[in-house]
Amino acid sequence: MDKIKVVIIDEHAFFRAGVRQILSQQPDLEVLECDPTQDGLEFIEATLPDVALLGSDLASLSGIELGRTIAQHYPNTKVIVLSPDPDDEVLFEVIKTAAAACLSKGASADDLANTIRRTCKGEYPINESLMTSPKVAKRVLNEFRGVTKTMEGLAAPLTSRETQILAYIAEGNSNKEIARILDISEQTIKNHVSAILRKLNANDRAHAVALALRNGWITPANF
Repeated sequence: MDKIKVVIIDEHAFFRAGVRQILSQQPDLEVLECDPTQDGLEFIEATLPDVALLGSDLASLSGIELGRTIAQHYPNTKVIVLSPDPDDEVLFEVIKTAAAACLSKGASADDLANTIRRTCKGEYPINESLMTSPKVAKRVLNEFRGVTKTMEGLAAPLTSRETQILAYIAEGNSNKEIARILDISEQTIKNHVSAILRKLNANDRAHAVALALRNGWITPANF
């Protein structure tokens, strides 16, 4: 079985080495390092990893832009942001980069490895963070204020099946997982997701989830 190729991009050599040592113990992971003397995008281009662990300080525009650029130009490379303090402000900035997940730099080895595997399968664990952070969901919506105002108070423009699929997306499930749960083809799920994004005029899955939460079309238990 092919290993999941993971690249660690961080300015701290000690942190990179530690993460590499821990993850290299996982038999299904191949781990590479990228230090600040290397161009992160060139390294991604040269290695084409499945997952990029971005540990750069998100207070730096370069860190935010790097994650966004990787997500936009290398869609087959999933981005996981590792933050020293993943509070609501950090989560909001990470969501805007279209990263697949955001974890604390203090996360356990098992949590990090499992998140890597999930994102590699096409899941978006960051949606789970959005579900448990109402303030962040509202801020995401404020980024798209015009769309929100035109849709407020309206019935969901989605079919019952699309609403069901969006709820599964909000839980962090990949298209493949949703197809398995609903016992329909993955291509059918992809078609539904495309329709959801088009109908909601959503930029991505996280934006669609935020719109659905705001309008009450899907309701997490803690809202």
